[in-house]
Amino acid sequence: MADISERFYLGRQPILDRKQEIVGYELLFRSAGRDFAEFESYSHASASVITNALSAFGIQEVLGGKFGFINVHLGLLLSEMLELLPTGQSVLELLEVIRLDQEVVERCRELKRLGFTLALDDHEFSPEDVEIYSIVDIVKIDILQTDTQRLPEIISQLRRWPLRILAEKVETVEQFEACYRMGFDLFQGYFFERPVVLDKKRIDVSGMAMLKLLQQLAADANIDEIEQTFKENPSLSYNLLRLVNSVAFGTYEKIKTLRHAITMLGIDHIRRWIQLSLFAGNDSRGLNNPLLEMAAVRGRLMEILITREAGRPVPGEEPETAFMTGILSLLDVLFETPMSTIIDSLNLTDEVNGALLSRQGRLGGLLTLAERLEVTDFDVVAPLLEQLGITLDQLLAAQLEAFNWRNGVMQR
Repeated sequence: MADISERFYLGRQPILDRKQEIVGYELLFRSAGRDFAEFESYSHASASVITNALSAFGIQEVLGGKFGFINVHLGLLLSEMLELLPTGQSVLELLEVIRLDQEVVERCRELKRLGFTLALDDHEFSPEDVEIYSIVDIVKIDILQTDTQRLPEIISQLRRWPLRILAEKVETVEQFEACYRMGFDLFQGYFFERPVVLDKKRIDVSGMAMLKLLQQLAADANIDEIEQTFKENPSLSYNLLRLVNSVAFGTYEKIKTLRHAITMLGIDHIRRWIQLSLFAGNDSRGLNNPLLEMAAVRGRLMEILITREAGRPVPGEEPETAFMTGILSLLDVLFETPMSTIIDSLNLTDEVNGALLSRQGRLGGLLTLAERLEVTDFDVVAPLLEQLGITLDQLLAAQLEAFNWRNGVMQR
C-alpha cells in the first residue's frame, strides 16, 4: 500500500439490483485524523476518495469487477482530476448541493463522451432539470428523506428518460419490497442482512449436511467420517467432484472415488469450500449473493488481523478459528434461524460461541470491528482499533487483502 501523509478509513456500501445481486459499491473515506464525520468541504472529501482510491488502495483491489460510486462536488466535477479514474468502472455521483446549470450540463455531456457513468445523488425531481435527465444514467433517491406518498409519482416522472432509479437507505426487507413494487431498479442499504422472519424456516437437507461437515472438520474428524457424510448427500458429492474437476483447480487427474477427491482437494480446501458454499449454494444468486460477499470478506479480514497482532505468538489454529467465526456469524441471516439454534447443531468452542452470541472475547472484538466497518461506522471503528491493539495501516492492508481474496473466489 502506498505511503500517504493522511490516513483514511475505507468503507464500501453495497448497491444491489432487483435480483439482490451486487452491482457496485459506494466508496466512503474518512480521515483518521479528524474527530468528526464531515470534511472541511465536499471537494476535499471527493478529491481524497479519488486520490487515495487510486494511489493508496488501488481501485481494482477495492472494487473487483464491480462499479465504484464516488461523490463529486462542483469543483471536482469541473476539474481534470476525474479523468484519472477508470471510465468503465466509475459512477460519478453529483452531490445534491450542485446547481444543475448549463455549465454543469455541458460538463456532464463531456464526461459521458469520455465513458463515465453519471448519477444524481439524493435528488428530488424537478421539471427544471429535464435537460440533465437525458444525460445521467442513475438518479438516487433517499427514501427516508422523501415523502413515501410522493415516490410513485416521482418514479413515474423519471421514467420518461432511459435512466435507472436507485433507492438509498433501504435498511429493512419491508422497505426493499415496497421500493421493488414501486419500480426502483437499484437499492443501497443493508436490508439483505435483516430477515423478515426468524425461527420459522427449517434448514434444508443440504444446509444441514454442510453444517455437519463443518462440525466434523472443526473436530478433526478422520477421512472415513468425512467420506461418509459425502456419501449420504449426493448433491454435496456432486459439487465436490465439480470443484476438483474444475479448470481453476488445475488438475486433469481422473477422480476414482469420493475418498480420492477428498484427498486431492485436501481438508483445508474442503473447509473453505464448505464455509463459502453455505452462502453460494443456498441461494439462487450464487457467487453474487451479498451475504457471501460480506461473509467472505468478514471471515478473511478477521483471519488476517489475528495473524498480525503485535507482541504475541499466534497458534496455527487461531487464524482458521477467526475465519470460521466470521463466516458463521451470518448463518442466522442466511437460514433465517436464531444463532443459538445454529450453534446447538455445531460442536464449537466456548470462545467461538461467546463471540457469535454476545461478541465476547478477542474474537468477539474482531467480529464487531468487521461488522462496524461494513456499515462504515467509523466512530466506533477508531476506539475498537485501539482496544484491539491494531493500527490503521494494519487494518487497511488487511481490508485490501480480504477484498483481493474475495475477488479471487469470484473468478473460480
